[in-house]
Parts: sequence; structure tokens; C-alpha cells
Amino acid sequence: MSLLNQTKVNMGIYMKKNILLSAFLACTSMSIWAQSLNDSSSPSVNKAHSNVEHSVNLFATNSQSTNNSASSNVADNGVSIIEAKGWLESVYVKWMPLEGVDSYRVYIKGGQYTDYTPIDAELIRAYSGYMRADIPGLKAGSYSLKVVAIKGGGETLFSEVTALQVKNYSREGFAHKGFSGIGAYNDDGSLKSNAVVIYVNKDNAKTVTAHLGNGSFTGLQSILNAYQKGNITTPLVVRVLGLIKNGDTDTFGSSSEGIQIKGKKADSEMNITIEGIGEDATIYGFGFLVRNAKSVEFRNLGIMRAMDDGISLDTDNSNIWIHHIDVFYGKSGSGDHAKGDGAIDVKTNSKFVTIDHCHFWDTGKTSMAGMKSESGPNYITYHHNWFDHSDSRHARVRTMSVHMWNNFYDGCAKYGIGATMGSSIFSENNYFRATKEPILISRQGNDANGAGKFSGEAGGMIKEYGSIFAEKGTAESYSPITYAANNKSFDFFQATSRDEKVSSSVVSLNGGNTYNNFDTTSSLMYSYTPDATSMVPERVTGYYGAGRLNHGSLKFKFDNAVEDNNSAPIPALEALIDNYTGK
Repeated sequence: MSLLNQTKVNMGIYMKKNILLSAFLACTSMSIWAQSLNDSSSPSVNKAHSNVEHSVNLFATNSQSTNNSASSNVADNGVSIIEAKGWLESVYVKWMPLEGVDSYRVYIKGGQYTDYTPIDAELIRAYSGYMRADIPGLKAGSYSLKVVAIKGGGETLFSEVTALQVKNYSREGFAHKGFSGIGAYNDDGSLKSNAVVIYVNKDNAKTVTAHLGNGSFTGLQSILNAYQKGNITTPLVVRVLGLIKNGDTDTFGSSSEGIQIKGKKADSEMNITIEGIGEDATIYGFGFLVRNAKSVEFRNLGIMRAMDDGISLDTDNSNIWIHHIDVFYGKSGSGDHAKGDGAIDVKTNSKFVTIDHCHFWDTGKTSMAGMKSESGPNYITYHHNWFDHSDSRHARVRTMSVHMWNNFYDGCAKYGIGATMGSSIFSENNYFRATKEPILISRQGNDANGAGKFSGEAGGMIKEYGSIFAEKGTAESYSPITYAANNKSFDFFQATSRDEKVSSSVVSLNGGNTYNNFDTTSSLMYSYTPDATSMVPERVTGYYGAGRLNHGSLKFKFDNAVEDNNSAPIPALEALIDNYTGK
């Protein structure tokens, strides 16, 4: 059986004979296309391998928190593997194309796969000058891959790579509190047994078909709309391949946001995962709106030039997990919308949400948590996110209870965390580098010395423990005001221990709001292990850190000397985004 193919939806095998052939004719004289991996002519996948010519060590061993995967070995029998790594619940391999072959098969062994098992053909793609395969949905462990060239229907040359180390995603945070298996995956990284998998690219987003329940649905939005009636909870994985732009899909469920995931009523269990494959999976010109949904996951995806928010959790959602997302500029507008609107917003009774390991690329209004109508309390976690020269709202919190830990604030030009309208925020072991006004309570402390620069609303309350404020500018706004320094107009209450409770006598200057001590209430909190604050930059920017695999296919280096204090869009970054092709 093809890998992960229990109920896999076949959508034309990624239009392989046209797309991959065209891609390769541009760089070689051969024709290559991925072949269905259920080909009955395929010889046994358990055949012995002999005549190993040489074995090489591709990668040096590094620490888990920083760069590459553990050492891997290649046995070369004619297919030249140029790169192979394990990552988080996935592995990938790249190899040089061969002249005169018809196609390739890739097999995987390890974890849940006792013997070599063929992967889905859609996971094998052609790039300029090389071939690539990515395999998601893996348990933690050591894996081997075999890349086989196919000619005349038979397997010919092959090579193997072994000792690819796969680690689990971090499943810490409120999204996982009392809930197992968000989206279509089990907590061990494997697909749920009855999951449906669809592969979506720019050429088939209007025609991809999924069989759910007793019906068949065609088009990406139409497939997601099938869940609105409330009679389908079949786990669904939407695997995004390459770049999908506004206009490529069948329709949008939301004219203002883009693709909509919506349940029949509040907190309807959906079991949907939207995930990118490889380093270049990107949504361009639209975003996602989630309503009335429970058990939805977004992972390993880039979002560029969204119409409004990149991901908007809007109205009665729970157990939502957003991680390893690269969020870039949204649709350009006037005033404070020059970089678009929100990157990832959590609104209107969305609760038990975790946003972790996301990379925000110079975003403007980065993340709002809470509107004005929440019945609360709404528990939200942000951890190990990279706020990379983004301007503000990291997060801007109303009404909600939010735990922000091990985030890297890297040259944020306006402000970091902001608390208003009775919200309670526990800021723990965050690293603020060259961040102006790193922590604010509205209308007091450094918030324009009480004038309400970032918000004119009544204040919330912030408990702070263990954070580092580095590379501070000379202005007073880079240095927070603690409760100990000014017990009336302060930026946060500085705890002396992680478990310290904040007294009810500590109140906001405007509104008289107190801290609700959610973080010291065992029945409310989840288990987690924060990193030492000094390790946060290395951890967040490392191989297993924030953003997509290998930090995605768009590369840009910020000039700290200029961009640490700049809140305007960066023309060079805008040009890269606007000319992005995905490969």
C-alpha cells in the first residue's frame, strides 16, 4: 500500500506527465515524471542491496536546538543523493536527475514503517537541476530512504540514505490542554487511521476531489465547505504543493479573508490540518478564516500578501494549533495598513489556541488576541515565535488570559506585548533584542507615560518573569518600569519566581483590573518546559526553530542598523515577495 494511502484522494497524481516534464525540459534533455507508486510491475520492495560503492557522512552532528539534523549516511548505487535530512515529523531527500530514466520511486523505512514502503507520488517533485521528495506524517525515530530510478517499467539504479533522525513537534500550550490529536494527525506524528489526504497545487485547486462521508466534493473550498453541515468529522489533510495564488482556487468562503474553515455551530469538531510540503509551500494573495471550529491545525506554510489577516480565528473556535508558519507582508494599504492588517489574529471567543514557532517577517499589526465581546476566559499560548523586525501587537491582548514564553523579539520598532481591557498576560523567559517599549499596559507606565499611545482602553495586567532586555536603545522607552519601581504607573509586575501569585492589590491605573493568576492554577495550566532565556535566540532561529523547514525558500537578511528602528515596509523585501515564484 502506498505510504499514507489508507483513504488517500487521487487527484490526477499532481498532473505529473505535464508539470514535471515541462520543469525538466527547461534544465535537461531528458523527460522525467513521477509514476504512480502502486504500479503492479514494481519488483519487491524488500530485495537485498549489494555492491555498495561508498558511504559518506553528509552532515555534522549538532545540538537539537540549533542547526542540522544528526549525521546521515549515503550508500550510492547510481543515484546521486545531494542532500537528505530529518526534521520535525518529516524527512526530505534531494538527488541529481539521471538521463534516460522514465521516473523515480522513493521508499521509506523506520518509525511506523517496518519494511521499505513507497511514498505517495505527489511528494516527488522536479526542481531546476534536481529532484526532491518530502515525507511528512512520521513518528519520532531513525529513518532510511531509498531512491530508485525507473526505466522501461523496472527498477534500475538506486541509492539509500540511512540514520535520518526525526523529532516530534512540540505539543505544549493551551491548544493541547485536555485534547489529543489536533487536526488530522495523532500526537505521535502519524496520520489518524481514517484520514483523507489531498494534494493541492496551483493547477488542481479548482478540480481536486475528496470523498467524505457519502459524498464527493470538488475544489478546495468546496471540500472544506462539506464540514459545515456538521455530519462529517473525517480527518482531512490538505497538503499544499508550491505556490497557490488568489484566483487558483474554486472559490473563497470569505470574500474578505479567503479560504474559510467553518463548522455548523460553535466549536464543531473538524479534524483538519492545512500543511505545506517542503520549503516552498506558499499561499499568496489570500488568507484563512476559521469559524465555529475545533481541532484545526496549520503547519509549515508561507502566507504572503493576504487580503486581510493571514490567519483569522474569528468566532467560537477551540483547540486550534498554528505553528511553523512564515507570515510576510499583507495587502498594502494606507496608514497603519501599509504592511497589511493582522498576521495571525485570535478573536471573538476563540479559546485554547497555541501559536508557536511562527516567523513574522517585518509584519505590522502582528497578532491581536481578543476583541471586546469575549465571554471569557479565553486561554491562549504564544511560544518560540520569531518576531523578526515586526512592528507591534506581539500580542495586543484584550480580555483573554495569555501565556507568552520563549519568544524572540528581534528589533521590534513600535512595541512588544500590550495588555488592555482586563486581560491577564504571563510573560516568561522572552528575549527582547533592540525592542522599543517591550511590555506595555495601556494608559500607564511607558505607554506614553500614561497618555495611552498604543491604546486608549482600560488596562490589563502583566506578570513578568525571567525575560532579557538586550541591546536597549538610549531612550527611556527601551527600559520597562516595574511595579517595584512605581506601584501606580508601571509596565508589569516583576515576579521573583515563576510560581509567584500576584496580589489583588496590584491593579491597573485605568480600570482597576487585577491579574487572575491563571498560570499558578494547576487545573488551568498545561505541562511545559521553558528554555533558558539566554538560549531563546539560538533556539528560535535554529534548524528546528521558527518558520518553515529550512526557514523557507525566500531568503532575506535584515540590516539591524537600519531596520531595528524602521516601521515602514522594506522595498527590497517587498520586491522579493511580489516577485516570488516559490522555487
